[in-house]
Amino acid sequence: MKNAIYGGINAAVLTPMHADLTPDVARMAEHAAWLLANGCNGLGLLGTTGEAASFGLHERRAILEGLIAAGIPAAKLMPGTGCASLGDTVELTRHARDMGCPGVLMLPPFYYKAPSDDGLFAYFSAVIERVGPGIKIYLYHFPQQSAVPFSLDLIDRLITAFPDTIKGVKDSSGDYANMLAMVERFSARGFEVYSGSDEFLQQILAAGGAGCITAASNANSQFGAVVYAKRTGPEADAAQARMTATRRAATSVPLIPGLREIIARSRGDNAWRTIRPPHLPLNAEQADKIWAAWEAAGGLPLPGLGLAKAAE
Repeated sequence: MKNAIYGGINAAVLTPMHADLTPDVARMAEHAAWLLANGCNGLGLLGTTGEAASFGLHERRAILEGLIAAGIPAAKLMPGTGCASLGDTVELTRHARDMGCPGVLMLPPFYYKAPSDDGLFAYFSAVIERVGPGIKIYLYHFPQQSAVPFSLDLIDRLITAFPDTIKGVKDSSGDYANMLAMVERFSARGFEVYSGSDEFLQQILAAGGAGCITAASNANSQFGAVVYAKRTGPEADAAQARMTATRRAATSVPLIPGLREIIARSRGDNAWRTIRPPHLPLNAEQADKIWAAWEAAGGLPLPGLGLAKAAE
């Protein structure tokens, strides 16, 4: 897909925390800058991997403001703004627009289960009406987590009603057939489809998708950059294989604390293990397991991961 706003490799960025469980924006900005210098075209903030649901509105606004103040370009950021509350979603989306972000990733209202497509259409219509122009919305399709999927017919209806606002989707379902159906049905209308699974990057690009937004890109983005640049051929195939292998290594334990463990060991920085409940850090057995799996998958050493102190 040409001219996709976030086309390419986007990390679903982890949110580091201080010992008191407040967001560590300085450490996050350092990591964000490293990602943009090592294969990422954009950054998805405060999604599932970034533990958005564990932060209040004031914290989410402060994180975005702090990253931009630290020099991370707003044009590269796609913050998550979807909440169970209509008012909270509107507030965060307006804030992202006013901070200069071109788009936001928006969960459906997820507390009430099995809403009708009419109900979801009414919700997104109300958000768009209240936010006003100047921001693109990317739908966040993650039914395993939200329990509220986006049907193809609902997406079609939203694009038709709001062609200047509904811009794309992150599909974290792991269902490639669903991703492909979205590309085939909507990409000709400028709708950007992003895989939430590393293993499908090469396939979705070949089909006409825009790229990926993934958790493992916190540490494997260099491989994704090769796939995005080369698309086909031995080099792209080898990079895709390493993306897939490192993703599987990362999911050999609970994903969010697992990625934190990888970064903590890579950089010799114990602070990355700090995580808000209900998530917990890995125990010693899990930590050794993911590290061994990550190394076996070719995930380390990562070029440019210059903060590493593991050899000390």
